[in-house]
Amino acid sequence: MSQFQPDSPATPAVNAQRLWAGGAATALVAALAAVVGLLIVRGILDTPVITPERMPGNSQAGSLALSAAIAALVATALLHALMVSTPRASNFFAWIGILATIATALWPFTIAATTASRVASAAIYFVVGIAIVSLLTGVAGSAQTTRRIGV
Repeated sequence: MSQFQPDSPATPAVNAQRLWAGGAATALVAALAAVVGLLIVRGILDTPVITPERMPGNSQAGSLALSAAIAALVATALLHALMVSTPRASNFFAWIGILATIATALWPFTIAATTASRVASAAIYFVVGIAIVSLLTGVAGSAQTTRRIGV
């Protein structure tokens, strides 16, 4: 029978099931945010959206949704690695995620296109990136636990 010892040190631990469930939910939100952004930009504003040339499938909506979901899962893997290896993992993850989001949002400005298309595409990428970073930062807080050593 183990008893709680107030002097025993605590080590951070990660509830991987909770982290990856949050990552899967984030992937769904990111995919839907990409599709909604595409519908607004292409459907309502009648502006073309810039996407990478070599995307799987024929559907621009499907390609954006798949790319956003994959980005969220890659971000979850990065967050998991940071949580098991780095102090204050959420801070490092937030900085990495924000900088990656900015880089992704700036990418359309490197393509020959209209200004409206560049701005609209950048807005979609920015919103998806911020959704991923903000949701996963919150997930990290709920997936972080502590474990007593020697108990």
